[in-house]
Amino acid sequence: MRSVLAAVTLCFSTCLTTPLQAETSAMSEPAPTLTFERVFGSPGLDGPAPRQVKLSPDGRWLTLLRNRADDRERYDLWGYDTQTRAWRMLVDSEKLGSGRELSEDEKMQRERARVAGLKGIITYQWANDSAGVLVPLDGDLFLARLDGSAQRLTDTEETELNPKLSSKGRFVSFVRDRQLWVGAVGAAAVPVTPKEGELIRWGEAEFVAQEEMARLQGYWWSPDDSRIVVQRTDEAPVGVVTRAAIGATGTKVFDQRYPVAGSANAIVDLFVMDPDGGNKVKIDLGPDPDPDIYVARVDWAPDGSAIYVQRQNRAQTVLDMLKVDPRTGASQVWFTEKAARPDYWINLSDNYRFLKDGSLLWWSERSGYGQFYRFDGSTWAPLTSGSAPASDLVGVNEGEGSFFFRRIDNVLTGQIYRASLAGESAPVLLTDPAFTYAASMDGAGKNLILTRSAPDQPPQHLLADSAGKPVMWIEENALSGDHPYAPYLAGHVMPEFGTIPAEDGTPLHWMMLKPAMEPGKQYPVFFSHYGGPGPQMVTKGWGGTLAQAVVDKGYIYFVLDNRGSANRGVDFEQPIYRAMGGVEVRDQKKGAEFLKTLPFVDPAKIAIYGWSYGGYMTLKQLEADPGLYAAGISGAPVTRWELYDTHYTERFMGDPRQVPEAYAKASAIPDATKISDPLLLIHGMADDNVVFENSSELISVLQESNTPFEMMLYPGYTHRVSGLKIGPHVWNSIFRFLAAHGVTPPAE
Repeated sequence: MRSVLAAVTLCFSTCLTTPLQAETSAMSEPAPTLTFERVFGSPGLDGPAPRQVKLSPDGRWLTLLRNRADDRERYDLWGYDTQTRAWRMLVDSEKLGSGRELSEDEKMQRERARVAGLKGIITYQWANDSAGVLVPLDGDLFLARLDGSAQRLTDTEETELNPKLSSKGRFVSFVRDRQLWVGAVGAAAVPVTPKEGELIRWGEAEFVAQEEMARLQGYWWSPDDSRIVVQRTDEAPVGVVTRAAIGATGTKVFDQRYPVAGSANAIVDLFVMDPDGGNKVKIDLGPDPDPDIYVARVDWAPDGSAIYVQRQNRAQTVLDMLKVDPRTGASQVWFTEKAARPDYWINLSDNYRFLKDGSLLWWSERSGYGQFYRFDGSTWAPLTSGSAPASDLVGVNEGEGSFFFRRIDNVLTGQIYRASLAGESAPVLLTDPAFTYAASMDGAGKNLILTRSAPDQPPQHLLADSAGKPVMWIEENALSGDHPYAPYLAGHVMPEFGTIPAEDGTPLHWMMLKPAMEPGKQYPVFFSHYGGPGPQMVTKGWGGTLAQAVVDKGYIYFVLDNRGSANRGVDFEQPIYRAMGGVEVRDQKKGAEFLKTLPFVDPAKIAIYGWSYGGYMTLKQLEADPGLYAAGISGAPVTRWELYDTHYTERFMGDPRQVPEAYAKASAIPDATKISDPLLLIHGMADDNVVFENSSELISVLQESNTPFEMMLYPGYTHRVSGLKIGPHVWNSIFRFLAAHGVTPPAE
């Protein structure tokens, strides 16, 4: 990839400066009020938001998906030619696309991949010879050339799902109508798996793999294009959930195979076959059939000599790495990973790499914190250590004997490090601690693609060499005069950070944004939370402009990360084990009690807000502590965990058939009638993730008990209730609700 690194030199001594320093020093006029209409409008206030930054195999092109200034959710394919040093649009999604409605299967896949709100091109893949790019668009496939031409590969009413170019680029493959199709590039594709009815799917990941395991693929090409591993999914054991997608002018009813906690999962088998479907061999995954295992990951050895399958038990406390013979399908357990403690689980990840010498670079929480190890088939060698968790594998450079990873430093920032594959020296910091980073690399581990931000700098994207030295801006996103956020810079509020102790003394990190305050006055608090396992809400990165709009309304914006959230180690996450709705609620209560001690906070005006798990938290907090909060907003809440899926729920709560008492205690339904503070319930009426039954059951209980509450329902919207008009409607509704109940700023 040396052509990329040598192509461009920029002056970074002046570019990499304190973000708001130059802009805010020259400002004297007050900023206009930041409205919710502007927050959700175009162009996006965060600036350009490139996705899927990649380097062409020959190193000449840097490509990305760039959203439009006049339509922030539509993406086109752009490329930077390192020879001409010029950007140009390679594929115009509006000109090439048909604009037709996506199939229900593709809509659901996009929901799983969290890209349901995007339009145009959402993914692409470089051809191995760097002559073109495979582009899925509006349900069909195109091979786009660098001269601006595009060859249509499919033209069907059905949608082509999960399209891929094979490892060597000789074949195009995709899933259509529950079958895997394969064809030589430029030739018609044909089905290579049988059609077995509505309940058998070939080449697709099952629901829980997509939704909860971050595994979106259901087939895998060998390195030499000679064989394919293909998943066969039998959904017959899975219970049917009748989901009503209630729209504005009608209702569609879907009988969805949805494995609720405590019920049967789909049966997953793996087969190895030739590209034409011949010479098919079944992989031995263990007891046959065994519905109580999960196929978590599938990989080929770099030389194609073996297939590796990560098999997880249903309790998600044991993960076996199976080594499979591609010729026979025979398998053996290469090693076993167990949960770091008996009352914990295994967090799946993509933080591993099979190396050319047959060893494995592997991420594990066995020490109590996520760290990297190297396994040679018999022994484990630690490569990183300490209490700062390694959160992501960024890349590997086997030639130089190094790998790159993201580490969480001081809890609140992510930094990029280089470390030795031999464990010979301490990791080396490559990035600037003034920012928080995410990163990816090319396959050879020679070029870093960095994304960085700070509380006063929206995300910037740059290309750096393997030493972390900046080479070129991909998207500088400078807060200059023409930036969409420039008119609002004078009113930008910098967050404050701090900690409070949990009941056991554990430090809980918080973030606060304050409006302009007058001495002696007290202000209401908009207390936002998620609370569930996984997302970390308090970081020293760019927080977006929604919080700024809340502050512009005269509210203090406050967030607290409770125990159970990520990036603090096993012992910090563990307390939610079989106890959802308990420790998180108590930790958030500590946050409210802390706020009430502050002289500028109105203790009678602390409102809580959350969506999804956060919506569940709102309900549990109002139930647990009547009178503590002035009001609560619950968006798309889970109300009974028996209604949610197996893999997510049982990971933390266990199987409800075995621990029904844990589920009963965690439910938001039994104590719903204890809610005495104002409640606003919000839900999309076509939600296929947290199905609307969660809210309808709660609504019924509250109505039948004559418990007052308010609700705002959105016909046709799924778990994501957002957009140009709907987003402002949601947030204006929230603040009208707060105003109606007296949760307002002090009079001027």
